[in-house]
Amino acid sequence: AQEIISGETEEESNGVNLMEFSDEILLHILSYVPCTDLVLNVRRTCRKLATLCLDKSLTHTVLLQKDYKVNKDKVKQLMRDIGKEIYQLNMAGCYWLPNSTIDHVTRCKNLVKLNLSGCHVTSLRLSKMLSTLQHLRSLAIDVNPGFDASQLSSECKATLSRVSELKQTLYTPSYGVVPCCTSLEKLLLYFEILDHSREGFMLSGQLMVGESNVPHYQNLRVFYARLAPGYVNQEVVRLYLAVLSDRTPENLHAFLISAPGSFAETGATKNLLDSMARNVRLDALQLPKAWINGSGLLQHLKFNNPFYFSFSRCTLSGGHLIQRVINGGKELKSLTSLNLSGCVHCLAPESLFRKAEDDIDSSILESLVVSCCNLRHLNLSAAHHHSSESIGNHLCQLLSRLKHLLSLALPVCSITDVAANVEKPPTASNLVPQTFGRKVRIGIQTYPRNLADQANQKIESSVFWTLMGSLRFLETLEIIGSSFSSAMPRNEPAIRNSLPPCVRAQSVGDSEVAAISQLTYLQSLTLAQLPNILTGSGLINIGLQCQHLRTLSLANLGMMGKVVYMSALMDMLKHCKCLRDLRLEQPYFCAGAQFFQALSHCSSLQRLCIVSRSGTLQSDAVMSFMANCLEVIMCHMFMGESLTVCKNLQQSIVRSFQADRPALNVVIFPLLHEDLTEVIRDVPMRHLDEITLFKSRVAEEPPNLWW
Repeated sequence: AQEIISGETEEESNGVNLMEFSDEILLHILSYVPCTDLVLNVRRTCRKLATLCLDKSLTHTVLLQKDYKVNKDKVKQLMRDIGKEIYQLNMAGCYWLPNSTIDHVTRCKNLVKLNLSGCHVTSLRLSKMLSTLQHLRSLAIDVNPGFDASQLSSECKATLSRVSELKQTLYTPSYGVVPCCTSLEKLLLYFEILDHSREGFMLSGQLMVGESNVPHYQNLRVFYARLAPGYVNQEVVRLYLAVLSDRTPENLHAFLISAPGSFAETGATKNLLDSMARNVRLDALQLPKAWINGSGLLQHLKFNNPFYFSFSRCTLSGGHLIQRVINGGKELKSLTSLNLSGCVHCLAPESLFRKAEDDIDSSILESLVVSCCNLRHLNLSAAHHHSSESIGNHLCQLLSRLKHLLSLALPVCSITDVAANVEKPPTASNLVPQTFGRKVRIGIQTYPRNLADQANQKIESSVFWTLMGSLRFLETLEIIGSSFSSAMPRNEPAIRNSLPPCVRAQSVGDSEVAAISQLTYLQSLTLAQLPNILTGSGLINIGLQCQHLRTLSLANLGMMGKVVYMSALMDMLKHCKCLRDLRLEQPYFCAGAQFFQALSHCSSLQRLCIVSRSGTLQSDAVMSFMANCLEVIMCHMFMGESLTVCKNLQQSIVRSFQADRPALNVVIFPLLHEDLTEVIRDVPMRHLDEITLFKSRVAEEPPNLWW
């Protein structure tokens, strides 16, 4: 903002004065400036801006959730100056602010929405704060060990009784504030309870004494629960569901449970689902795979105008999908988000005698595309979706009809040209085993490094090139190998061996990556397990053409024994001026001076995560990079270096930069160390969930689930 104002003299000399713009235009420009800068800096520059910066359109909603430069003093001053004007306050993920910062929220007497997810708030502090917020209707908080609902005052409980939207992240078995919220219409629950304490003791899913109050679900419209791995999370969520099974709310229209692994159905949950089938019509549905597999549930559930379905990891066949969910192929224009990740038979008529690698039935996909023509988010990852040789029926050709798509996730083997895959004899690169053995010297085909030369090779004729050309407004793209698994899963030791890529995926490489550069508005890109990357030349095209790219995640590209795309990656990074998040997962990755010098061109970079078995780093290069890139507040490196090297570098970074970067979070640790899971549990949930852990994020949740 200060740069805009300081440019006034230069603009005046050219006959243009910023202050002569209309108030509407200036307000639009100012809406892109963080609220803390507007109130504490910009409004002090001149009288006109002093008035505009306090306009209701700018102070009504204050977003601090990714304002990594904000500190306790700035929050205190902000609340003093405009506290009474704030109606919506989002402080989600502000883990670096001291607990006492929350006390200043009491100045916001007119608050209607408040998000404190990721902020440590004790029950006493919460009680004091909520006692003053009589207009509050939407609340998001964390429930940490030591939380005691009996410490909540009567005034606090009165505020909670008026709350209609609650998001609660649980780190300990508890009902939290749910029993106090008697007017709930939307309930979002995130279960992050670990099975073991730091001391190694097994935890129980039983609620603490005094936590037996019954939740009030009679007005509930939306129920959402997301479980981290672990049996304790499953035990606790069953206690929340027990009340629902007794009496299903009549107005319930969205019921979503996201549970990894096996989450068995019980008598109580079966009663709940039977009651839902009789009494409600849903608009959004997600269930654990064990609740759907082998049951006739979908045949009995009723839907109104569904906008979100997730059948992730279910054995649902394409025949059942079309007949029971999409009404036999009838029009379903209301559906905007569909997650079929890991649903290996969803594009086949039946699953009984089918192998996961068999060709898909294109007529099922065509019915899906025709019926759900307004899809904006589609996830088909973690499955083998192999197209047949039928002309015009390739998966990419059919998906190109979905002109409204904003985010898309596909398995690598689904984008290959069938004819090219069948006719093309195996090359030397295809014959190289994807293992960590001795490096094999092979002849490497020379690939062009610009779009013009690739046009000469007529790669535009590929079905994937055509798909990318038809989805001009796509913002998020994930191309992930169907057998890919990250080396760093959630609550387990690092995986040492990876499965080989699908045979159909062997030909996917540089030309397919180059095709992605057609996506002018691309903001987030994930590429994992593309075996035929030889030089990475397509990455340069993306860097040049996709100028809005903010998030980049690359994993296991090309040969596993060598980082063959390093030179192209460094060239690419020099053009990524808007890049904020970079995640790299590749064995034998060398994070040296040349890499960090190239990365320093990414002036907007905020978060960096590198995961590399047998990877190396240069401490001096890391320190120089941190000194040059002033916006970086997260540096996670899980490499092959010794514990001593990692600890010394981590301490040096914190000691040198923590004072000027209050949100700085640094974790540098050996990837294969036995204590890795203990280190991971201390990473702020925002970083862990958004970048450090690898996962498919397309259609992971319904759109606009929370503000």
